[in-house]
Amino acid sequence: MKRLTTGLVIIISCSLYAQPTNKIINQKAPVVKTASGKIRGMVEGDVAIFKGIPYAAPPVGEYRWRPPQPLSPWEGIRDASEFGPDCAQSGWGTAPGTIQEGSSEDCLYLNLWKPADTRSGAKLPVMVWIHGGAFVGGSGSSPQNYGHQFARQSVILVTFNYRLGRLGHFAFPALSAEHPEEPKGSYAYMDQIAALEWIQENIAAFGGDPNNVTIFGFSAGGVSVHSLMTIPAARGLFHKAISESGGGRDGVLTGRPINKENADPLYPVSAETIGINFARKHGIEGTDATAMAKLRALSAEEIVDGGQENDGQGGPPIYSGPILDGKLVVETAESAYKAGRQAKVPLIIGSNSAEIGGSFVNSSSSKEELFSLFGELEGEAKAAYDPDGNKEFNEVITKFNTDWVWAEPGRFTARAFIANGEPAYIYHFGYVPDAVKEWMRFGAGHGSEVGYVFDNLMNRDGSPVDPKDKEVAKMMNTYWANFARTGDPNGEGLPEWPVYNTQNEEILDIQSDGKAVGRPDPRKARLDVIEKAFRFRARIQSRGGF
Repeated sequence: MKRLTTGLVIIISCSLYAQPTNKIINQKAPVVKTASGKIRGMVEGDVAIFKGIPYAAPPVGEYRWRPPQPLSPWEGIRDASEFGPDCAQSGWGTAPGTIQEGSSEDCLYLNLWKPADTRSGAKLPVMVWIHGGAFVGGSGSSPQNYGHQFARQSVILVTFNYRLGRLGHFAFPALSAEHPEEPKGSYAYMDQIAALEWIQENIAAFGGDPNNVTIFGFSAGGVSVHSLMTIPAARGLFHKAISESGGGRDGVLTGRPINKENADPLYPVSAETIGINFARKHGIEGTDATAMAKLRALSAEEIVDGGQENDGQGGPPIYSGPILDGKLVVETAESAYKAGRQAKVPLIIGSNSAEIGGSFVNSSSSKEELFSLFGELEGEAKAAYDPDGNKEFNEVITKFNTDWVWAEPGRFTARAFIANGEPAYIYHFGYVPDAVKEWMRFGAGHGSEVGYVFDNLMNRDGSPVDPKDKEVAKMMNTYWANFARTGDPNGEGLPEWPVYNTQNEEILDIQSDGKAVGRPDPRKARLDVIEKAFRFRARIQSRGGF
């Protein structure tokens, strides 16, 4: 299936949030020579930081909806002490016809954290964070994702922006026809590949090892990890991968057909059809070069208007998302995994215990209605999700959504990797801080793990962070750093994280109290029935947007 969904990418808010930058206590500014010119960063205690480093030319004017173009070298020393603009996005609460403050179409910048005393050629492991945001929002400069703690683990962290919304994924007949030598459609993925190419060319100058690069991302960033593992142009640019709440099957964003010629019979609406409908909304008729020029003349505010286009067949509004163009994105992640065509790299994959409730997958309004969609598997579904018949519907639908979109596809992906001879480690994150247990009644929500992975928690009211939160954050950050170093998350002082296999099916279960236990997957019965139900997924995915 090649149907797409924008997905949920809102990081769940709770009493903890990312710690803002520390006060600068060492003013000695490090200078590094990159392939395009010298840059001057900044030092915060024991961490050196470089912000707003351009990794490609601004994708504006004639370069809108083109692959990232080479940078022009600069003379002298470029300041790298301030973040560059976020990629143009509407944001929450933005008025119609405007873009979020601090965002711009000129946005292809990356940021880097490293130990302050690291010298060129030190060969430290490199981690590259791909932010979430449903491919329509987010930023590489979010305080939640600052890399101070990774740097203190002797790991270089790189974050970056990539084009969003219709600037990041767009198709139109005239656009498909121009520059036939270039890939089309998923410009966000082209940006991600360009950032990884910049790292290969420049990271040694910062003390990083270009032969030990780990990509990791959450939500849309986790989906991007799957895509990069299956896009031929990304091969060799990274050596390990971590997908956090990124799915793994085609039910999560992997690539909408670019035109009707390669459309899926079940989902015939192509990305070009969506592009034509968008043009018509702005009074642009036709599909020739003149229409294309008018599209490029639209302002960023008109492109990023927060809207979605009608599917052209009387259905609900849809957003094209990543595009299966046949040149860059040549197949979906699921088809690649089934055939063993993914990158041969070690993998961490996992999800949270209660990602999202409501009608995310289908519009069922009761347990009975939901279980009836399983057909001959109805009894098995009831036994797995509500064995005693006393669970409330909100809990059942939350666990179902979590398993359908994230948990079972993650298990499917891990199995594909071990079948291909690569180690895979599965985690299940269920920790809920005491302060939000009443609010997160069914478990850890979408994005709950991110602040712990970066180990930069801080209470909104300025009060001390609970010791248990600190303990969980240190553990998660250390697992991730160990994996970046060696391809194995285990290390001294950590609970044993078993490598996954289909005999024992052991995972790292991070329980609601924060205790981490390596054990057989407690969700097995639920995931087994979900795996069986994928054969009639169209019936279950009855909500229009998924």
